[in-house]
Amino acid sequence: MGEEKLLSIRDLHTGFRFQDEYFDAVDGVDLDLYRNEFLAIVGESGCGKSTIATSIVGLHDPNYTRVSGEINYMGENLLHYSEEQLNAVRGKEIGFIFQDPLASLNPLHRVGQQIEEALLYHTDLNKEERYDRVLELLEQVGIPYPERTYRQFPHQLSGGMRQRVLIAMALSCKPNIIIADEPTTALDVTIQAQILDLIVEIQKEIGAGIILITHDLGVVAQMADRVAVMYAGQIVELADAKELFSNPLHPYTRSLMKSIPQSDDDEELHVIQGVVPSLRYLPREGCRFAPRIPWIPQDAHEANPVLHQVKPGHFVRCSCHQHFHFEGEGGDHVVSRS
Repeated sequence: MGEEKLLSIRDLHTGFRFQDEYFDAVDGVDLDLYRNEFLAIVGESGCGKSTIATSIVGLHDPNYTRVSGEINYMGENLLHYSEEQLNAVRGKEIGFIFQDPLASLNPLHRVGQQIEEALLYHTDLNKEERYDRVLELLEQVGIPYPERTYRQFPHQLSGGMRQRVLIAMALSCKPNIIIADEPTTALDVTIQAQILDLIVEIQKEIGAGIILITHDLGVVAQMADRVAVMYAGQIVELADAKELFSNPLHPYTRSLMKSIPQSDDDEELHVIQGVVPSLRYLPREGCRFAPRIPWIPQDAHEANPVLHQVKPGHFVRCSCHQHFHFEGEGGDHVVSRS
């Protein structure tokens, strides 16, 4: 890609402590983000998507978390930063839009004061200039009567309005990177579309790179430039969005695609068998998705699969797709050799 590289993640491992042993929720992830790029990270709940996001900005308790590898922002590894140095980056250089506005906003503080906090910490604006900037942000994210909203408390706003407030907070210092962690999960479909359109509009204005954490493949198909598909802590496929949706290779990606309801399709909705494995019982070797696709023989999977490029810009883990293709992915699976 020709754009400036903002973020370069290499061999990222994030493990959580359980009974004095660490288990990796993110296991050896490599990922880049470029200016003006919309990068989506998708996968089932528990696959490690949000853990990547919180690892980037250092939001884990160091007493119960172990993070290793590299998270290079503008050429500097954020994992070597002190808490004070990270505080200088959070909000100013990297904005974060959380999933749950009610859990993220302080119920005891007025909305305007919470947006103003980042400006107070990261800028030299005086009180009057901060107030004007907050009103500008509230108007920018589509909130009517910004003066009134400035004085309101979070519980006085609707879910969509609270989400817009979180976006205003994330954008307050015009960051280079915006991380949106399931930003529309709790909203109805109409408001979801408005919020996502707003994020794209603002991205164009400030030229940020966006990382969208989501499980909604419809949103990804519509908005993303590139897509990373995660399963059990690993990226199993990475490609341009158009390429991924037209030519999904990894069995997990293909299963996800088949699970999307089709309005013009009378076929029974595909259900992926089983569940994402627990961190404590991850397979030591082989494709981690193999136990959920028993109709593909074990000898079709690589013993130690790594992410490798199969065509320019398209990476996949495990080469079992080279040996088998699905002829049916409903309740009964028919698999034939290519």
